[in-house]
Amino acid sequence: MRVLALAGRRLLSSIPTLLIILVGLFLLLQLAPGDTVDALVAQMGGGDQKMVEELRRFYGLDAPVAVQLGRYIWRLVQLDLGYSAIYGKPVVNVILERLPATLLLMGSALSFAFFAGIALGIIAARRVNKWPDTLISTLGLVFYATPSFWFGLMGIVVFAIRLAWLPSGGFETVGAGYTGLMRVLDIARYLVLPTLTLALIFLAIYLRIMRASMLEVLTLDFVRTARAKGVAEQAVIVRHVLRNALLPVVTLIGLQAGTMLGGSVVVESVFALPGLGRLAYESVVQRDLNTLLGIVFVSALLVISVNFMVDLIYARLDPRIS
Repeated sequence: MRVLALAGRRLLSSIPTLLIILVGLFLLLQLAPGDTVDALVAQMGGGDQKMVEELRRFYGLDAPVAVQLGRYIWRLVQLDLGYSAIYGKPVVNVILERLPATLLLMGSALSFAFFAGIALGIIAARRVNKWPDTLISTLGLVFYATPSFWFGLMGIVVFAIRLAWLPSGGFETVGAGYTGLMRVLDIARYLVLPTLTLALIFLAIYLRIMRASMLEVLTLDFVRTARAKGVAEQAVIVRHVLRNALLPVVTLIGLQAGTMLGGSVVVESVFALPGLGRLAYESVVQRDLNTLLGIVFVSALLVISVNFMVDLIYARLDPRIS
């Protein structure tokens, strides 16, 4: 019941956050030059003033900003994200077509960064001031200081062009017609380089936080007590140290979920992945405001969901959370 009450409070507090994000972005986009009709007219090679006015009236862009905002919020209450004039279909359909690629990229990158960072952090803490600690800390600093797009471009040069081990971009082999396990393996092969590119910076952060947290917990009284009782060293690490040292890392996952989603824009552009990040970039360029607002809405829901799960995991790891 304690965890359920915590979950309910977190969900209720996320509603105003989501509303503030959407209203703020909507008003911010109104300050940008041009709109969807301008992009449509540019694609058509021009048009007369009467046609432009008719298009603005059709898409509701002739109304005052307050009226447009009210209409948009009302559509959101009805779970209607509007219509994409650029793609010629409902925004929901456009997003659902791109969402799987982003979810797979984020899930694989976050999992790899989390578990590899924890493992390397534990090794560095157990071999502190020795060569494994120095090597891991140096690599972490290099990963953190290097831009993700550079990792992506160098990965393409080395593994796609020089060695020809992995594809340079895309989501799966076009026209191959794979199904079942073969399609899963084909998609996984395309996601190797994007996953590593997105995950390395976060891996560096997790391993350094895990190393510092492990070193701090190892000096606490309950760890010395466990060792004095004759508990095996592996049991001390797993049962006593690891659970407490994980708390800062778990908290960091929730804080960086939005950062990782933002980083997917660069990674998806480098590797031509058909995900939300690349769709957001295309929507900005083409002034497709409905699609862009829909992406922000779905992205905010993803971040809120990740933070919600992190809160539940945190409450499970630390019984003091109420």
